[in-house]
Amino acid sequence: MEVIEGGITSPKGFKAAGVHSGIKKEKLDLAVLCSEVPAKCAIAYTQNKVRAAPIELMMKKDPKALQALIINSGNANAITGAQGMYDAQQMVLLTAQALGIKDSLVGVASTGVISRFLPMNKISVGITKAVHDLGKGPESDDTTARAILTTDTVKKEAACKVTLKDGTEVTIAGITKGSGMISPAMKVLHATTLTFMVTDANLNKNFNRRWQDMMDVSFNVISVDGDQSTNDISVLMANGMAGGKPADDDPAFWDGVRYVAQQLAKKIVIDGEGATKLIEVMVRGAKNPVQARSAARAIIASSLVKTAIFGADPNFGRILAALGNSDAEFNLEKVKLTLRSNGDSVTLFEDGAPIMVAGSEVEAAAHRVLAHNKVVIDLDLNNGYSSGEAWGCDLSYDYVKINAMYTT
Repeated sequence: MEVIEGGITSPKGFKAAGVHSGIKKEKLDLAVLCSEVPAKCAIAYTQNKVRAAPIELMMKKDPKALQALIINSGNANAITGAQGMYDAQQMVLLTAQALGIKDSLVGVASTGVISRFLPMNKISVGITKAVHDLGKGPESDDTTARAILTTDTVKKEAACKVTLKDGTEVTIAGITKGSGMISPAMKVLHATTLTFMVTDANLNKNFNRRWQDMMDVSFNVISVDGDQSTNDISVLMANGMAGGKPADDDPAFWDGVRYVAQQLAKKIVIDGEGATKLIEVMVRGAKNPVQARSAARAIIASSLVKTAIFGADPNFGRILAALGNSDAEFNLEKVKLTLRSNGDSVTLFEDGAPIMVAGSEVEAAAHRVLAHNKVVIDLDLNNGYSSGEAWGCDLSYDYVKINAMYTT
């Protein structure tokens, strides 16, 4: 695998554009992503029972192939009733007409403020403009990645090249958005992160199961604030334009997909609303991988853990309490908890007893570790041979400020 500089149009046959349509006052707010030929797809959706109109429409369509996606930011088109569903359908129809393709091959996604109607008069003009501006290369990548952002402070993209077993070189690329309302639990066919990944690899089989596996080791193990969005969706499109034999069972290809997905997931938590620190939870010695991920996710999702790390407070009881709320099996007398950062490490709990006591050098060392902008929570359950990890960020005063005034 070769990591490359590039965005969503890096794979063969994909074009994209991002434009300002007027949903937002000044920023880019509408994007179109298009393949020269229909692409096989797998899609994961939010499990929130309150789903935005675009999600309801996509789940109803249940597409096995897509050729284009129309995405808007600044307005979630969620909790908007029959009008919202009609508007989502219109976005699909207008995009299909502008591209000259079947509407069954167009997907739709929205993100932004909930329970406001879309300004369809502005969006219809924006779609025409975006289709006219479709292109490849850095400028197209940049405008597309920025057009899907809401409270994000930076665009989020990743790409790599992979050489398959038959010698074919394929490219995998993706963009995502997300900064707040982040706690995905996306399921295929049944993820406020919007993620769009594309590849020119040839895939013949139904790859829903593989896509679910990628979700479970990337977006489904991140958390900014513990709230799952009404609009989460993650899409993988494969148009086969690189040629070569099918990559369905090629480990190198899926390693590349996992790399891009994990890079995008990490970029979301690094850019969490008001975040000052990146938190990584590494769980070892679990009974199986599912339990390892459950333990890591429970810790990374804990608001009490997040606030303690924001304040550089080595209140490790919060970490162990969060572990106890997970589905992982363990004996507390065998658990070992260590904090690491910037080459330093300190063990706080081992063999059923605290190593850190108030006023000790261990406590001082823990404060030093927690003062860094990246903190690793290393947890050994000593109950098996499986491992898992999760990523998140701290909760700061700025998070409250941002969300206390989100619609104003």
